[in-house]
Amino acid sequence: MAIGIEALTREMTDWRRGLHARPEFGFEVERTAAFVAERLGELGLDEVVTGIGGPGVVGVLRRGSGRRTIGLRADMDALRIHEKGERAHRSTHDGVMHACGHDGHTAMLLGAANILAREGGFDGTVCFIFQPAEEWGRGALAMLADGLLQRFPLDEIYGLHNWPGLEVGRFSTTAGPLMAAEDNFEIVLRGQGGHASKPQAMQEVMVAACAVVMALQTIVSRRVDPAEAAVVSATEILTDGARNVLPGEARILGDVRSFRPEVSALVEKEMRRIAEGVAAGYGCRAEVDYTREFIPLINHPAQSAAALEAAAAVFGADNARGDQTPITASEDFAQFLQHVPGCFGFIGNGEASAPLHNAEYDFDDRSLPFGARWFAEIARRRLAV
Repeated sequence: MAIGIEALTREMTDWRRGLHARPEFGFEVERTAAFVAERLGELGLDEVVTGIGGPGVVGVLRRGSGRRTIGLRADMDALRIHEKGERAHRSTHDGVMHACGHDGHTAMLLGAANILAREGGFDGTVCFIFQPAEEWGRGALAMLADGLLQRFPLDEIYGLHNWPGLEVGRFSTTAGPLMAAEDNFEIVLRGQGGHASKPQAMQEVMVAACAVVMALQTIVSRRVDPAEAAVVSATEILTDGARNVLPGEARILGDVRSFRPEVSALVEKEMRRIAEGVAAGYGCRAEVDYTREFIPLINHPAQSAAALEAAAAVFGADNARGDQTPITASEDFAQFLQHVPGCFGFIGNGEASAPLHNAEYDFDDRSLPFGARWFAEIARRRLAV
């Protein structure tokens, strides 16, 4: 039975705003997962499996006799941000909000499940994958470690993210690198602190920490090949001092983005050299803890072409781009692409949209029918009758 897109859009809007009002963080998305499982169950899917990778949910829909399986993925988690603004559906959970639009992603994939369950139009199996903890970069890994691909072998996988600044009704992707790896670092400087009136008697670390932060800026400008992309950002300096105390310990925290493992390794090597050398120059010691949180998101060529063709059918040929410039934000959908060929793309959230991870951000509900129809279209094209 066909469902009218206007009626479905109203339903998706209600779902999305309800999810927005009740955001949940990380692996704590139990209520969201229960809502998803209930909606999938109402559609009469062949299977609705919960508890994968914690609160992850997978709905399975089979039609015909085709042996191929397509995965469609949405993320469910929110961020620890206190929402600003007076919209009627604003967060009712203080300090947590859907500032990245995962409420919209969940609603769009539920909409696609409605279209495909009621209308069919494909020959094979579609797995609707609802993932927790994308913001941590841990949710995809948890689902994979819990046997996602063994329990639901996939031939291909596809995903979407809304994008502020891109007009509603537009789609963008590219084959190859699309989103960056993210590394985190913590540099700990240790010396001897004491009274702020006697710096000559100390090996305090505040000036050394500031010098390290400034020196880190030379990694990209003087050590990374100009043809490569990299970002090194020091985001916090924390000390054990007070207004009248010179600190004896300082912690510099920050973030690195790159697209190739060789660049990540170079940044780590140079960071250790700079931190230890600058600290020694100030009579202090330095230790560097460097971790890799997200891997680069690399789209597969054949699936990127298929995603673009589906987008041209849904958004219109003039509104579907296949030459998206890679961006230095990160996304743990990349973990799936290490195991299964697929493609990730961007859907417009409006030129006037607040940025992602901003306290005034909100998903634009006008995008919901585009995303739902694209998910359904890619399934039908890749599992053609």
